[in-house]
Order: sequence, then structure tokens, then C-alpha cells
Amino acid sequence: MPNSPSPTGSTDAVALTDRTDDRPVYVIGGGPGGLAAAAALRDRGVRAVVLEKADRVGASWRGHYDRLHLHTTRRWSALPGLKMPRAFGRWVGRDDVVRYLEKYTEHHELEVVTGVEVNRIDPAPDGSGDWQLTATGGRVLRGRAVVVATGFNHTPRIPRWPGRDTFTGELLHAAEYRNPAPYADKDVLVVGIGNTGAEIAADLAEGGAAQVRIAVRTAPHIVRRSTAGWPAQATGILVRRLPVRLVDRAGALMARIAVPDLSAQGLPRPGAGLYSRVREGAIPVQDVGLIDAVKTGKVTPVATVASFDKDAVVLADGSRLTPDVVIAATGYTRALEPLVGHLDALDGRGRPVTHGSRTPKQAPGLYFTGFTNPISGMLREMALDAEKIAKRVARAH
Repeated sequence: MPNSPSPTGSTDAVALTDRTDDRPVYVIGGGPGGLAAAAALRDRGVRAVVLEKADRVGASWRGHYDRLHLHTTRRWSALPGLKMPRAFGRWVGRDDVVRYLEKYTEHHELEVVTGVEVNRIDPAPDGSGDWQLTATGGRVLRGRAVVVATGFNHTPRIPRWPGRDTFTGELLHAAEYRNPAPYADKDVLVVGIGNTGAEIAADLAEGGAAQVRIAVRTAPHIVRRSTAGWPAQATGILVRRLPVRLVDRAGALMARIAVPDLSAQGLPRPGAGLYSRVREGAIPVQDVGLIDAVKTGKVTPVATVASFDKDAVVLADGSRLTPDVVIAATGYTRALEPLVGHLDALDGRGRPVTHGSRTPKQAPGLYFTGFTNPISGMLREMALDAEKIAKRVARAH
């Protein structure tokens, strides 16, 4: 039997090399996707060892901004084998997500090794079909299968805007934003109108920023998180398998009913259909204050950023702003190339070519979870992936 994890769900990394002779399944990443996969494997009698580079599980969740709540319901955000407590409310907050992940690790008695970062995955050199993992501290680990769950939001990305290095104001990525207190009475430009950018803009407007603008490249679809008690996630689950054109038409109708036209405020309705955009990777913005902030002028949409010029930000329409702070809600990269880029497992955008129970053609036994962001909810998708991966591994190995 493996050593029991500590109350925080971690075991001493020093002992790792002493406990690998039985060829476990290695799960890389101690977030929701990795923990769910490990629990599902353990439930099927398969030993799984979670390798987490941070010192605790749920590291990325601990670093999110204070206001963050799940946009998916408590019921459909739980991982396999443990419900989220009703006391967390319908829309679970950041701190409660972290508590849940800690409890989940303890409940399933998961074997989590912290402080170990895997740098590269290779087929075992003996041709056995096993996998060899090269990790920090000179460790070389061997497993019968590998689940990569390092996260959709892995490495913050700030575009290389011309003149960016000359900017005399403050420039930070949204990953560094926690709450509006440091930006009280300041002029702030948020770049990017995905869910993160939209929520940070609303947070700043409510939290005392002197002026808040949001730079928009492509007008997003905005949906109410809940309408008359019916969550948007439920609609996403129901329509996910329907034809794209049908969902696009239904989405346009719902938008006209539930979401006001903000064209006069600089945020027109998008041209492409909702589900067409989803298929391209653009998830709708769930409203948690942006609509009212734009309607009342507390948040002003502007054109996307073209360049920087010392104290000024030059927008695509030629206008110039001089904000005190620019917060780049410009997304993340998966950063999977060093890990698996040599295995023909990634597409041209650096995303895994498979997920769930399917494995890349050239890499049987290599699984991915948490790299898709479906309209039905990422946590729900990871829970489904976990069960599929566990079933496949138990049968194949």
C-alpha cells in the first residue's frame, strides 16, 4: 500500500523514488482534472500518483482573484465521488473551491507528491510500452500510463505589443490581479473581454477605480449566468450535441430577450453565432455585473490595443489613452511543448490532439484532461474525462 498522504494531501517528494517500482499511473497536476483522474483510477483499483509542482493541491485556484465564483452550478461542478457541500451556495467561490479540492484529496486518500515538476515525458527506452518521466531533482520516473492535467490556464500570456517596453504606467497580467483596492481612484484599462476581463472590469468599477475601460477585439456573446432560476450551464449541456446552426439561431433569440443591446455604449452584438464562436474556442461571457456597468457608463468599451507609446496606449482606431494601469486579460498558453511536443500529441496551437479516453495515435497510454473549455462547463468535462480515462486504463493495463 502507498504511504498515506498528509492532511494537505501531499507526501514528501524525497521518498518518491522509493515508491515507483510497481509502475503506477502518473498524473501530472494537482488541480481538479488531475485529482479527479487519480480518484477515478483509485476507485478502479489502479494506483495513481499525482505529481504537483507547487506545495499544495489546487495551486492555480489559490492564486485567482478574490471575487471569483464558478460560473457553473455547485451540482455540476463536483468531481467524481464527492458532492460539493450545500453550504457553498449555488455559485461556489474561490476559497470554497480550494477547500473542496483539499477535502477531495483527503476523502479519496489520494497519493499526491508536491514539489515535483515533470519536465519531459518519453516512451520508456526498453520498448515495453511504459512511460519515462524526467522531473526536477534529477528524478527519472517510470509509469505504465500518464495523465497530463497541467491546466488550461498554465502560463500567462501578454502580447508583444509594439512599444510595450516603453510604457511608463503599470502593466500586469490578469493572473496578478486580486481585488480593486490597489486601483482605487486610478484610470484602468482592461484588455480583453473574456470572462476574466469582464469580471475584473466590473470589479474595478464597483471597487472605486476612477475610470475603467475595456479594450475589445471581437464583441463577445454575453449570457445571463441564470435566467428565472435556469442556469446557462443547463442550456449548454442540453444544446451541446445539437447542430451548430440551430444553436446559433436559438442563442440569438435568447440574447434579444435577455441581454440589452449595448451598441450605443460601444459593445454591439456579435456577428457570428454563439455556438459557431464556441467551436472556435470563444466561450460566451457570463454576466456578473458587466452589463449594468456598461449601461451605466462605469465601464467603457474601447477598441483593441495596437501599441504603446511611453505614457500612452494607442488603440486600433487611432485614439490614444493615458491610463495609470493596464491589466492584460489576454489569456494563457498551455506550455505543453517542452513536456510532450516531441510526441506528435499537439495541434498547431499547442493544444492536445485528444482528451479523455482517447490517446494520440503515436502515444498510446498518454492521456490529457482539462485542456478543453466546453459550453457545458470545464469541471463537468473533467469529471467525465476522469471516469473515461480510468475505465480505459483499467481495461488496457
